Amino acid sequence: MERKEEILELLERGYATAKELASYFDVSLMTIYRDLRELEEEGKIVRRYGRIELSRKHHLQEDEEKCAFCGKDVDNRFGFTYWLKGRRKLSTCCPHCGLLIYDSVEEKEIDVLLTKDFITCSPINAYEAWYVLGCNISPCCRPSAFAFGEKEHAESFAKGFSGAVMEFDEAKEKMKELMKRGQSVRFEL
Repeated sequence: MERKEEILELLERGYATAKELASYFDVSLMTIYRDLRELEEEGKIVRRYGRIELSRKHHLQEDEEKCAFCGKDVDNRFGFTYWLKGRRKLSTCCPHCGLLIYDSVEEKEIDVLLTKDFITCSPINAYEAWYVLGCNISPCCRPSAFAFGEKEHAESFAKGFSGAVMEFDEAKEKMKELMKRGQSVRFEL
């Protein structure tokens, strides 16, 4: 097995610094840094504050029972399903995670992106769905996000439980904004 592949396996097992990796392989730090630079250029790792982490793109969980973003159990009545090239499948527990994981998946790899209508539980094209974000109830992850097949249903839901109605691209960007630490966000209804 090539050393770079072994490095990825060691990171999965909890190794987190160049020094630990150099010691494991009994090589110089420069040798490890060269491998890490290549892995970073390939998008497989991220170096942060002296620590090495698998990139989200490399670390997405392809497990139908666990959310690919947060690791919670998947609720098949509620989440997103990413059908990727090669019949691979990523599932999320809720629209919150489905929107957040989008930028971690290469768009060209997505064959189909489905979610479920919150009222009917029917599968709908996630790109064509209407989303209510910032609602005052949250059955899963926070801040909450709900998907609807019909704009009128989303608007009625938002009237009853607060939140803002938006299309896919706006919802995806707003969710990222909401998740930024220390940033206040105002919805205009």
